Amino acid sequence: MENSSNMQEFVGIDPSDLTPPEVYRLLLHHVAPRPIAFVSTLSKEGVPNLAPFSFFMAGGSNPPSVVVSPTNNRHGQPKDTLVNIRDTGEYTISVVSYFMAERMNQASADYPYGVSEWEKAGFVPAPSVKVKPARVAESLMAMECRLFQIVEHGGGPISANYIIGEVLYFHVARSLLLPDGRIDATRVDYIGRMGGDWYVRARPDAMFEMPRPQL
Repeated sequence: MENSSNMQEFVGIDPSDLTPPEVYRLLLHHVAPRPIAFVSTLSKEGVPNLAPFSFFMAGGSNPPSVVVSPTNNRHGQPKDTLVNIRDTGEYTISVVSYFMAERMNQASADYPYGVSEWEKAGFVPAPSVKVKPARVAESLMAMECRLFQIVEHGGGPISANYIIGEVLYFHVARSLLLPDGRIDATRVDYIGRMGGDWYVRARPDAMFEMPRPQL
C-alpha cells in the first residue's frame, strides 16, 4: 500500500475552539468504524431498558472485560442505561447484525421514561444465566456483564462515563461455529457506526485476513 500522507494538505483544529456538539461530530469521523453495544438493563424498580451505544470496546481477557461509554445527554444528565447500571451493577450486551439495524436504530429514539424500547423496536427478550437483564433473542452473540467501575471524564453535555464491566457469560449462536468450535466472522454480518448518520456493513466480500508478522 502506498503511503500518500506527504501529499496531503491538512487543516488543524483545536477542540477548545469548538462547541461540545462540534467536537462530538468530529470525533465520530476520526474513530470509525465502531462496533455497537446493544445494552439491556433493568432499573432498581425492575423497568427494562434497551439502548445502542457505539462508544464501545473490548478491554482485556483475564478477566474478560468490556468498556461502554454512554455520554451524558444534551442537558448534561446521565442516560437511563448509566443510571440502571450504577444502581444494579448488571447488564447484557448483544451484538448487532445487519438484519437488526433498522430496529436497533428505532431503539435509540429518546423515548420517555417507562416506555419500552423492546416493544417499540420489536425485539424479543431472552433469559440470561448469571444476571437479571435479558439479552436480545435475535442477536447471534451476547455477553452478560457485571459492573467493575465507572470512570467519569468531564461534566455537562456529551461528557464521558466509562463503564468497565466484567463478562460473566457468553452466548454464541451455533450457526456461527466452525467444526473446530471457532467463530466464523464472515457469518455474523456485523455493522459498525461511522460519523454522521453513516454505518458500514462487514460483508464477506469487504473483509480480509492479515495475520501478524512472525519475528
